[in-house]
Amino acid sequence: MARPTLYFPAHHHTFSALSLARSFVLVAFTLLAGCGGGGSSEPGGSPTTPPALVPPADPPVTAPAPTLPDNPPATVDEGMTIFGSRDAVFTSRESTSRFLSLATFGATEEAIASLVGTRAERWFLDQLALEPTLMTPVFEEYTNQFDSLAFLPASPNTMGFWRHAVSAPDQLRQRMVFALSQILVVSDFGGELLSDVPSAVTYYLDALTRHALGNYRELLEEITYSPAMGHYLTYAGNLPADETTGRMPDENYAREILQLFSIGLVELNDDGSVKTNAEGQAVETYDNRDVTGLARVFTGLEFGAEPDDFDDESELLSAALSQPMTLFEFNHSKHAKTFLDTTIPPNTPGMQSVSMALDRIMAHPNVGPFIGRQLIQRFTTSHPTPAYIREVAGAFNSGRYLLPDNSAVGDGRKGDLSATIAAVLFSPEAHGSKVADSDTFGKPREPILRLTQWMRAFAVDATRPDLAPILYDLLPNELLGQHPYRSRSVFNFYRPGYVAPGSLSGAEGLTVPEFQITNASTNPGYVNVMTHFIFNVGAEGEELEELEELFDEFGLPLDEEQALQAFIAGYERERALSSMPGSLIDHLDMLLAAGQLTDNTRDEIARVLDLIPDPNGLAGEQRFEAQQLRTMLAVLMTMTAPEYLVTQ
Repeated sequence: MARPTLYFPAHHHTFSALSLARSFVLVAFTLLAGCGGGGSSEPGGSPTTPPALVPPADPPVTAPAPTLPDNPPATVDEGMTIFGSRDAVFTSRESTSRFLSLATFGATEEAIASLVGTRAERWFLDQLALEPTLMTPVFEEYTNQFDSLAFLPASPNTMGFWRHAVSAPDQLRQRMVFALSQILVVSDFGGELLSDVPSAVTYYLDALTRHALGNYRELLEEITYSPAMGHYLTYAGNLPADETTGRMPDENYAREILQLFSIGLVELNDDGSVKTNAEGQAVETYDNRDVTGLARVFTGLEFGAEPDDFDDESELLSAALSQPMTLFEFNHSKHAKTFLDTTIPPNTPGMQSVSMALDRIMAHPNVGPFIGRQLIQRFTTSHPTPAYIREVAGAFNSGRYLLPDNSAVGDGRKGDLSATIAAVLFSPEAHGSKVADSDTFGKPREPILRLTQWMRAFAVDATRPDLAPILYDLLPNELLGQHPYRSRSVFNFYRPGYVAPGSLSGAEGLTVPEFQITNASTNPGYVNVMTHFIFNVGAEGEELEELEELFDEFGLPLDEEQALQAFIAGYERERALSSMPGSLIDHLDMLLAAGQLTDNTRDEIARVLDLIPDPNGLAGEQRFEAQQLRTMLAVLMTMTAPEYLVTQ
């Protein structure tokens, strides 16, 4: 099969993200015309075993000295108010919609109306002050319905995700949780312990939630002791070396905490280039001796307060997985532990060894830019500029960031995530003329975020996700190829340094992680999933019968009428505009695409809508059906338009 060709034009004076959107659409339909595959250098596009991690084509930079960054407001060219300037993000409905699409799970009409004309800094600070919405209450509510925790019909963590993404007030924190879950990966994929006993992932997600706007060093410590990570990266029950048997400590977590969770593979210069030696080769951040030394640190960790707490009885096991692992000194390595030019002396107590190791890792100059770059990719743009990375890394390293109104965010400690996300969202690199003049700013919307945006935009009731079986698992490639907390490996759904092979964007060295799950299966899968929801299919026919059988199996009552109405959009506002295609398109363009639709796309949507009889000339049920059909087609065409598929 010929590799896909992506259209990535030279500098254009209109929307810079449109070139990336066209790349997205062209790779999709070139693949559809071929024989499958994911536009990936890895066979199959979505391996079930971890592939070798390729260093980012445009790696993060070493952060500057820990001082408050200088944040001059960006200038705004005439006619570019859609982007907003850094100190006037909520100037228009479009700029407000754009910011909310970056910082939340999707803009709503009510939020846009209430925020236009206010300051985004106020919204941001209010979000920081909100209490965390945790997963444990959802887990308890869901599992209390069953006599046994084994073989639940759907993961309570999946159910909690949909509820929180759509309805939780602390939207910024919840988006950070979702972003961090793709960096510090734990997954319930595969039908084993973490899927059968979901309390471990519940505890893990609550750890992410508590620290999502806190400090990264504290987050690293809590995930190190979390049973989900201990099981996923196989260091729970890790024993010290035994010279008589040749046993060595498990190295899995030691390797991944360095490679994926903190410093990456190569040393970096301040400008984002890879540090090289005299022979021009990249300087590696660590070698296998570092991994071997660090692996000794993570010995002696076990589930539960006592070694025998790990039990096959699901209730006991669930309880053991719902609390931090315990470090048992008699199973902790007494040897010296040498890594990253540091040695922890022999016989250092286990918890002290862990603390010293995490302190050393956090002190590495790569951590801020390595983590900051990935947060930029998850929120604003797939291929951030060195200046953007430098600013975000500076906020991470200094623990402080000045908002455009001179409000200070952060407590001044390295790793402050509230300061880091403030830099991601308020940097001049993410607004104004710098975006307008860039051919590379923007990112394909993650499939999950497109679906949550629809749910929020049209105010669906997400309180009972268990009544929508399609939401139980969207990971298959014939659906979205992405499901919350269900990556196929520790390498996430896509790598941060992924460059699409055989493409013009790849030839330019542009990283577009989401292209790794853009293939001949996921693209029509997305259209089918969205059609299911947009056209209010709901649980009917065979799906309703399957839902009835499922609920019967677990002895649960099923309200069929409630099931038929689950995740059904009312579209009242949109139906009122359906007789005026231009007004309907204006509304959807603002609400969903932040004003990015081109004239050609708008004309195409209008042409299709004109094929449907004008509702004003009809009455009764025919009038309603014409209104609904126009509305649903307009929503579907907007959410499959190239300008929508890429945020700018």
